[in-house]
Amino acid sequence: MGKTRSSEISVTEFYETFDEDRRLLTGLGRLEFRRVKSILERFLPPPPAVILDVGGGTGRYSSWLGGLDYEVHLVEPSARLISEAQRRAGKAGKMPLFHCLHGDARSLDFPGRRADAVLLFGPLYHLTEKNDRLLALAEARRVLKGKGLVFCAAISRFASAVDGLSREFIKDPVFAQIVERDLADGQHRNPTEHPEYFTDAYFHEPSGLKSEIEAAGFSSCRVLAVEGLGVLIRDFNPLWAQRALGKRVLSLIEQTENTASILGISPHLLAVARKAR
Repeated sequence: MGKTRSSEISVTEFYETFDEDRRLLTGLGRLEFRRVKSILERFLPPPPAVILDVGGGTGRYSSWLGGLDYEVHLVEPSARLISEAQRRAGKAGKMPLFHCLHGDARSLDFPGRRADAVLLFGPLYHLTEKNDRLLALAEARRVLKGKGLVFCAAISRFASAVDGLSREFIKDPVFAQIVERDLADGQHRNPTEHPEYFTDAYFHEPSGLKSEIEAAGFSSCRVLAVEGLGVLIRDFNPLWAQRALGKRVLSLIEQTENTASILGISPHLLAVARKAR
């Protein structure tokens, strides 16, 4: 376990060292990546629609969407991550797969009513204050065309509890205290150098995520489980390698993705909503 620090690990420090790009390529990260792409395919308008990927990291989703002929603009505050995204965007040759902008979700350097869809895959859990999250949602609404879609990723209020039990982090008294605060008010803090304990974040209850998005001027909000019941799989990679079993898992998760009684068990939630008039 990491030694306790006098100050908590900041978001900037976390992403300077943590390999977020690789996370989506192994274990439950692979399931998350596949499920998010599946949900996007279901709801997005056809290309060449304009998509703004806010907090897009190294461009995993932007690259995939660009390859489908969408016009994609990635916005990222981390200098290291946007540098990696720029390299990924340029791999296709002379024409970049997507465009990269250094920026903040709360103040987007992007024209109003220009985007068909906005992806907020990070801002709603890294902005720990509600006013900041509402600012990010207001900016998403500003840049969206009429009836445009917003896709908001969130971390479940119960993610640390599930992770602590399944991976036995709960044996660490420090992690046990992290879980207690998560459950109490959703404010996640990591006072150690253990990267798998994550960094500063806000963890939503499913109903709270829906309320927050609708309060920002969006309607028809649906909150879906990303990994859903798949979080119960202990050794994911060997199971996923068996195509028939992988399809069975995906089918089960999709059938239960918006079942209110089990939504909270999913580490990640994805809300889909439409810009209200």
